Amino acid sequence: MASTLLTNSATFPTVAFNAQTGTSYTFVLSDAYNVVVSLSNSSAITATVPPNSSVAYPIGAILQFFQGGAGQVTVAAGSGVTINYTPGLKLRAQNSFATLIQTAANTWLLSGDVTP
Repeated sequence: MASTLLTNSATFPTVAFNAQTGTSYTFVLSDAYNVVVSLSNSSAITATVPPNSSVAYPIGAILQFFQGGAGQVTVAAGSGVTINYTPGLKLRAQNSFATLIQTAANTWLLSGDVTP
């Protein structure tokens, strides 16, 4: 039986990268959806989710990010923001990846390779 190579002319989705190298970063509107934020530093990094009054993310907005360096990333809630999580707000190790999903105004769900 002869084999046939199937081809697909569909376009595959891609993501853009937003490389951050400081010890603090506040997510911005352009980080939502098809962007992955790389947080890389040798020291600890705080990544802050801003309140809706500062950045008007729509419900269902998705923020994706990872720890690119040795500095552990801690996710922090801006004023009036609630982050629901388990078991913690810190990325576990270098190359750990996490996602934040806005479930209501100023309410986010954190999921991924996190630790207390």
